Amino acid sequence: MASTADIKNGVVLSIDGQLWSVVEFQHVKPGKGGAFVRTKLKNVVSGKVVDRTYNAGAKIDIQNVDRRDYTYLYNDGESFVFMDMADYDQINVPAATVGDAANFMLENQQVTIALHDGPPLYLDLPASVVLEITYTEPGLQGDRSSAGTKAATVETGYEIQVPLFLETGTKVKVDTRTGDYLGRVN
Repeated sequence: MASTADIKNGVVLSIDGQLWSVVEFQHVKPGKGGAFVRTKLKNVVSGKVVDRTYNAGAKIDIQNVDRRDYTYLYNDGESFVFMDMADYDQINVPAATVGDAANFMLENQQVTIALHDGPPLYLDLPASVVLEITYTEPGLQGDRSSAGTKAATVETGYEIQVPLFLETGTKVKVDTRTGDYLGRVN
C-alpha cells in the first residue's frame, strides 16, 4: 500500500475495484486543520472524470499499468490483432475495447496499448493520422475553402466533413480525438 505522498499525474489507483488514472493533483495545507490531497481522477475504461479528496497520509492502492507500443496488423472480424514491437508477440483486442479508434486505424499503424494483469484496458492513437479520401461528391466551380463543407469517406470507411474544394484521392490529416478535418497533406 502507498500513501497520498506517492500520488503523481498518470499514476493508476484502484478504487472500489475500478481503475482510475490521476489527471491532476494538488497538496493543500490550510492554515487551520490537517493537510489533504485534492485529485481529479479519470476512469481508465469508461473515461468518466471525478474529483476526490484524500487526507494527507491516507493509504491508497496504486496499480501497475503497462503501456506498450504495438503495431496494428488486421481485424479478424470480432477482434483486432496487434503485434508488440519489442518481442513480436501478437495480442487480440476486442472490438469493444478498440471502440471509435477503429475509424482511424490503418494496417501497420503504431498505437499504445495499456495492459493490467493481462487484458488490454484501452488504446491510445497518435493525436492525428493521415488518411486518403476514397469518395466525395465533386465540388462546384467557384467553391472556396470558406464556402462550407461536404461529406467525404476516408480509406478506413469513416465519414468526415471536409471543405468543398477537396477531391477523391486527396490525403488529409484527421484529429483522432474528435474526427475533425485538420488540413491537406502533400
